[in-house]
Amino acid sequence: MSTTKKILLVGNGLVGSAFAFSLIQQTKDISELVIVDLKEDEVEGNKYDLEDALTFEGSTKIKVGIYADASDADIVVITAGVARKAGESRLDLISKNSKILKSIVDPIVQSGFNGIFVVSSNPVDILTTLVQKLSNFPKNQVIGTGTSLDTARLLVILSKKLGVDTNKIDAMILGEHGDSSFANFDEMTVDNKKIDQLIDLNDDSKSEIEKEVRGRGGQIIKLKGATYYGVARCLSQICKAIVEDKEIVLPISAPVQGLYGIDDDIYIGSPAVINQNGISKVIEADLSENELEKMKKSAQLMKKVLGQIEEI
Repeated sequence: MSTTKKILLVGNGLVGSAFAFSLIQQTKDISELVIVDLKEDEVEGNKYDLEDALTFEGSTKIKVGIYADASDADIVVITAGVARKAGESRLDLISKNSKILKSIVDPIVQSGFNGIFVVSSNPVDILTTLVQKLSNFPKNQVIGTGTSLDTARLLVILSKKLGVDTNKIDAMILGEHGDSSFANFDEMTVDNKKIDQLIDLNDDSKSEIEKEVRGRGGQIIKLKGATYYGVARCLSQICKAIVEDKEIVLPISAPVQGLYGIDDDIYIGSPAVINQNGISKVIEADLSENELEKMKKSAQLMKKVLGQIEEI
């Protein structure tokens, strides 16, 4: 890692703007944030707006940039892409966003960038896998937000059901960031107690909680048109861990080949340690037999989808 702590953000939409705001609030060690978007006037406006906020937060330089500015960046964050519409699955976005992705990654790599890619564009597991293949970067240098947002939603739902703070709950959503995701119920704890000691969880109630987690994004989109605060906070947390070498564990889109009995070269939601090198270690979560089957099925779906994408 260089000492400049420079981040290039591709995408000035709702997620990108929320991420930029969250980043300057959460991370004080960013010397420069470069924003790239086709709508340069809007980027310029966002730059001025962020500079106003910086009077309270720090001295990060905000710049309207181009892909070539990635040459000396430490991190490239990709939020650009077509947004999901109400009733549309994340996987429906693949053909649209994979083409957009190639137009982004190619010039960034050509700039000489050798930092860490962080991806939040959907479907995030597929697009993170594609970023690694397009860039040919070492797998530790490519990260997707994965199921970090799903996990945040799970913690909120459980917190309300149990009447406890989210920071007392140890639980994760794993697998695809989408319809085949699942919760690690058998390993969940609340204040270091197994969750089934505190609440009656039968198969129906578990299924209902998972359904609520999966449906939260669509519910937000239906009510306000888009989701952005939650994923923006996940992105800034990942970048903070990289910039500050924090060694934190998050459920992200991680390379899982050789883990969970998965032989395929894919990224999917799994806990991993993040530090200044990107993904320091992918952790094979301790799953029950039933959960392990769900992880394998989720991976099979990712493999099938990847096989349907035209060769890039």
